[in-house]
Amino acid sequence: MATSSSGPRPRHANSPFKAQPELVAETYVLGDRVVHDSHGVGRVLSVDAGGLTVDFTDKTLRIATPCRKMTKF
Repeated sequence: MATSSSGPRPRHANSPFKAQPELVAETYVLGDRVVHDSHGVGRVLSVDAGGLTVDFTDKTLRIATPCRKMTKF
C-alpha cells in the first residue's frame, strides 16, 4: 500500500483539534551560530538549497532545512 506525502491534509472546519502551526524557515548564512536541541551549539560551515553543514565542535553534521530543532542565536 503506497502513501503520498503531497502536503498536509485539509482540516475540517468543525475539527476539535488545533491546526498545526506552519514551520517558519529561517535563513542561514555562512558563519551563523546556531543551537540544536540534540547537538548543542554550532557554527554554519556551508549553505545550499537542501540544507546546511554545521560544525558542532565534536562532529560536523549535515542538517536538512527547515529544521524544528535548530535556531539561530
